[in-house]
Amino acid sequence: MATQSPFPFLDDLVSRIAGGLKPPAWMLEEIQRRLLLLVNHVLMQEAEAQSRLARQAGGTVEARWRMFEMRLRITPAGLLDLAPADAQPDLTLSLSEVSPWQFAQAALGGERPPVHIAGDVQLAADINWLVEHVRWDAEEDLARIIGDAPAHAMGETMRRIMQALRRFAGGSAGGPGRAGA
Repeated sequence: MATQSPFPFLDDLVSRIAGGLKPPAWMLEEIQRRLLLLVNHVLMQEAEAQSRLARQAGGTVEARWRMFEMRLRITPAGLLDLAPADAQPDLTLSLSEVSPWQFAQAALGGERPPVHIAGDVQLAADINWLVEHVRWDAEEDLARIIGDAPAHAMGETMRRIMQALRRFAGGSAGGPGRAGA
């Protein structure tokens, strides 16, 4: 069960700011392109993922959350590219969770946020397979740059930080340092 934000006024503030402020189109496009570079980098490390996507070449997926939306076209190589704004999506994925706090809490807890899915069933199944099976091995990528030992040490530090964040987000009453009754 998700807990409420300890700062409900922040959710309200974020909603008001997000509703009134919209980044310029060029900034959104640059953010989307950078995100695509990362996603395609991860996909290129998984042959099965590329194979599954290649079967869906030409398909368009639209992802939505709040005021943000991103349309992606699947390439014949099994990678993703930005689709034209007027492209009709074959599959639409809409994140239902509107609170950034609850969205982050679910992600830290390893839970999937609620998603409304509409469109091509086979494409939805392939996207679901990607979500379940494809993972970025950031530690290995880092090792190519700084070496195995420092990358492993940084990876271990990040895992500990993530565990601490999960404990915080989960609001565990029996956390470290507390005596059980």
